[in-house]
Amino acid sequence: MLALISPLFLILLFLGFPIFLTMGITSGIVFARDGSLVPLAQKVIDELNSTTLLAVPYFVIAAAFMERGGVAKALIDAATAWIGWVSGGLGLVSVLTCAIFSAMCGSSVATAIAMGTIMIPAMLREGYAPRFAGGILACAGTLGILIPPSLAFVVYGVLADASIPRLFLGGVIPGLIAAALMGVYVYYFARKEGYRVRSDVPMQDKIAALVRAIPALMIPVVVLGGLYGGLVTLTETAALSAVVAIALALYVYRGVKLGDFFHILVYSIRSAAAIMIIITMALAFGHLITETGLAQKVLELMQTYQITDWQFLLIVNLLLIVLGMFLEVFSILLIVVPIVLPLLEPLKIDPIHFGVMLVINMELALMSPPVGLNLFVISNISRIPLAEVLKGTVPFFMIMLGMLFLVTYVPIISTWLPTRLMG
Repeated sequence: MLALISPLFLILLFLGFPIFLTMGITSGIVFARDGSLVPLAQKVIDELNSTTLLAVPYFVIAAAFMERGGVAKALIDAATAWIGWVSGGLGLVSVLTCAIFSAMCGSSVATAIAMGTIMIPAMLREGYAPRFAGGILACAGTLGILIPPSLAFVVYGVLADASIPRLFLGGVIPGLIAAALMGVYVYYFARKEGYRVRSDVPMQDKIAALVRAIPALMIPVVVLGGLYGGLVTLTETAALSAVVAIALALYVYRGVKLGDFFHILVYSIRSAAAIMIIITMALAFGHLITETGLAQKVLELMQTYQITDWQFLLIVNLLLIVLGMFLEVFSILLIVVPIVLPLLEPLKIDPIHFGVMLVINMELALMSPPVGLNLFVISNISRIPLAEVLKGTVPFFMIMLGMLFLVTYVPIISTWLPTRLMG
């Protein structure tokens, strides 16, 4: 069976099949050849019968309405009023608001679009180099999948059968450290280049901007507070997030007209359906990996060569960095998780720690050519040439690379908060 999987999988990829179809077709052909598709279908249906998966469409809906609903502008106005006068103020505003927006929507692309649409033109008007402005947003936008609630953590949690609330907590400290490191570099570069500093604004204007942003700032407090306070489940948290996002977009910030409501809702449902189909194919492929004993063979090979946990993590990181150049985020999750998951327990690697490490790798993938999605998103919305955006992301990519290895080899950064709050 194993001899059939590898060539079939690679041939389908080479022919240009989407990764979810490649996984589904490979699984279907192998199981059909060895008997019946019924056990495979039953296994996938059983795993899809999960309340956790119901969170996916709600988080997607919340992200779509927050992206278009005026939430981003309220956050940016407040941050600009309070820190816009600092050297590199607009760059710092971009990092700060991306971090805050990430705590609401769970999507890197939505964060990059919502913030980039407003902040990049503002930075260019202030004389920021296009590559620097584009690089800030391309990198800071990736915080959308690290700072909770994160759609990537939800998908990993489903595939790995890991606690999603713990994963959310595991991403908090790495996300804040990453945002702080980005901010330090923005401040340093702006000082070095001598970018013009804005005038400070009167205190009453600062307070007015902050008051207007309070409804938006309450989203993560209400949503995540309810989850960790034991008041709502993960699925109810996602649904609450969607309801609050819709209410703010329609009635508070009025960024969405009633006539646009169903258009955004249909777009969100289509996006969520695509993610669900991908997860279905990944579950089928994971079942195939289990049946073939591939993970066990990899473990035996590692024992033969006496590969330790730190060596294993190094190999996985290098592999993920390479895959990130050619595959998008969910494709990497779907390929890697079913194969490496059975190896974590024998090596005594915490699945929460591994999940956070994996998501930071996905952040790097979003900035890696030729497929890095955030590069294309920022280039398209700002009309900055793709090559310039890429050059601007290089220092931020190196910052996140350092962050990756810090989290990889200092696991307490990702495990301390979940252990502290949830035992």
